Amino acid sequence: MREEIHPKYEPTAIECACGNVVKTRSTKKNIKVEICSSCHPFFTGKHKLVDSAGRVEKFKKKFQKKTT
Repeated sequence: MREEIHPKYEPTAIECACGNVVKTRSTKKNIKVEICSSCHPFFTGKHKLVDSAGRVEKFKKKFQKKTT
């Protein structure tokens, strides 16, 4: 391998918005993520429905079954 062409591979911490910290090695320092395996609904089994700007209500209103 050639000398001085590779980036430094140093210990770092990956921090999630939920507070979970994972220690690993990377070329970047102090990586921050929004979601990790500790808080992701697929891994936790808890489903969060995030409604942004009333999209869920808009969908329900549009596709609501009409009774006559």
